[in-house]
Amino acid sequence: MDAATLTYDSLHYGEIEDFPETSEPVWILGKQFSALTEKDEILADVTSRLWFTYRKNFQPIGGTGPTSDTGWGCMLRCGQMILGQALICRHLGRDWTWSPGQRQRAEYISILNAFIDKKDSYYSIHQIAQMGVGEGKSIGQWYGPNTVAQVLKKLAVFDSRSRLAVHVAMDNTVVIEEIKRLCMPWLDFDRGACAASEEPREMNGALEGACALAEEETALWKPLVLLIPLRLGLSDINEAYFEPLKQCFMMPQSLGVIGGKPNSAHYFIGFVGHELIYLDPHTTQPAVDPNEDSQFPDDSYHCQHPPCRMHICELDPSIAAGFFCQTEDDFDDWCAQIRKVANCRGLPMFELVDSQPSHLITADVLNLTPDFSESDRLERFFDSEDEEFEILSL
Repeated sequence: MDAATLTYDSLHYGEIEDFPETSEPVWILGKQFSALTEKDEILADVTSRLWFTYRKNFQPIGGTGPTSDTGWGCMLRCGQMILGQALICRHLGRDWTWSPGQRQRAEYISILNAFIDKKDSYYSIHQIAQMGVGEGKSIGQWYGPNTVAQVLKKLAVFDSRSRLAVHVAMDNTVVIEEIKRLCMPWLDFDRGACAASEEPREMNGALEGACALAEEETALWKPLVLLIPLRLGLSDINEAYFEPLKQCFMMPQSLGVIGGKPNSAHYFIGFVGHELIYLDPHTTQPAVDPNEDSQFPDDSYHCQHPPCRMHICELDPSIAAGFFCQTEDDFDDWCAQIRKVANCRGLPMFELVDSQPSHLITADVLNLTPDFSESDRLERFFDSEDEEFEILSL
């Protein structure tokens, strides 16, 4: 069989009946289903997620580079999927469902066009691969969760239609004040009024302050995409994180998790029992070229088969969790849920604090390096703001 044309059909991923006959709930991106009575609804919800896979025969990246991302682009495709879900929530809502064979809404077509494999699409494989060069990744090199999160943050700046505020929380810490400054940049949090704001300041790689946005662009809250790179163990995930990780999929703000196995990335969208539910990008399909009115066959961008599952203990400890907050109330609610989860059993995956301490205490270097894997025997570099940490083979 041609490895470049593997599909869910040819790999025999099974039927929806393979979902366990259990009374335990199925959670998918903040929605609860019954495996006993709602299998059709489960499949419909999974099918409505954007499914980005390897593609072939697209325009050469950089003009002379690869025309396929097979073998190296799986984490880039997972990054596309988690951001694609954010855009669906932003423009269509979490409850939107895809209807195959019908003319789709303009908002949906606009979202999908942002990921088409061509150089001028906001979040194309071309843009992600080329922006990754600035993160120290050559075109065709495999990404880790932290790298793709940093690249998506940079690319979102150019998406003026969606006006997302993308925040990548580093050092296993989410700082509430930083996020509110990012999502409400015209407010001066020190003085309480935008009129008293001083020069725009830079935070999380983006200019902030009243001068950073034109007046007509301001609103009460810029929709937030929060990406949190984490390391939940050394070579294996610590079982103390099992329950907190599953709690993330139960939150209505959930965008899922990108991660997988060493050098094999997946997009995790939920769980049932101790099994994680995920979409697998390791299928190579021909590139799609939209026609003049931007319409094109979109069946290949939706997984119309039961999703894959794996036991949570098989998850590589290097992940990035994603959340979407359309409003400030959504974010405040998310903070309340995180604090509640922190009081439950298991180890908190990250810390939620009101403001950044005046001085940062240097954490263990492994905790500062979500992309590091014990199996890597080569040097890895990780940039953290103004410092560069060099990790030699251990």
